[in-house]
Amino acid sequence: MALWPHAGGAAPLAGNPQAGQAAFKLCASCHQVGPRARGGFGPQLTGVIGRKAASTGDYHYSEAMQKSGIVWSEERLAAFMRDPDRVVPGTRMRFWGISDEQKIADLLAYLKASAQ
Repeated sequence: MALWPHAGGAAPLAGNPQAGQAAFKLCASCHQVGPRARGGFGPQLTGVIGRKAASTGDYHYSEAMQKSGIVWSEERLAAFMRDPDRVVPGTRMRFWGISDEQKIADLLAYLKASAQ
């Protein structure tokens, strides 16, 4: 599944949901995904693509995230995965970011597949 034109404007990358599920282990200490997902140290990510930022009721979001006005498209989520502080200055998410474009494509494919 082709997702978005990655950095540099090259052709879209194809994401692999199974590889994304494995990569999600990096995220699982703070986030959950799936039918029983709940907010914890971070918000649950089930159905995040297409959702307005700071809109789940089971997590207390930072003021920066609440005021961001973001709707999480694949492109915006990919940018956030690369550099959370650049996309939402003042976010409470303490994560250095992911520089591997294929891993980002895989994570997005997993998040998309897990919403169904």
